[in-house]
Amino acid sequence: MAEETNDIQQQGLPEQTSGNWKRLLNYQSIVKQIPFFLFLTLLAVLYIYNGHYADKTIRSITKTTKEVKELQYEYKTVKSEVMFRSQQSQLAKAVAPLGLKELTETPVVLKDSLAN
Repeated sequence: MAEETNDIQQQGLPEQTSGNWKRLLNYQSIVKQIPFFLFLTLLAVLYIYNGHYADKTIRSITKTTKEVKELQYEYKTVKSEVMFRSQQSQLAKAVAPLGLKELTETPVVLKDSLAN
């Protein structure tokens, strides 16, 4: 019988895998592995946090993009309105109730005689 186990060991065949599992699951080996389990737990928490942070950032970017588009539309609307109101005919209509009229003659240039 001893010769058979020596033959098995020499051939490199594993003896019994159940003995290895018992050795790995004893109290001392589990206590040794606690730092590694804590490290894995920390990595899992960081992974979950990173996922939530990415979702939050994407929502924020989407919200900001919508606000920028709305502001662009508002800018274009206000710009076109200002361009329309600054036309000469529209200005004339706007100041007519105040009694102001458009000049029909050329303006007079005043010169300072002391400056020459």
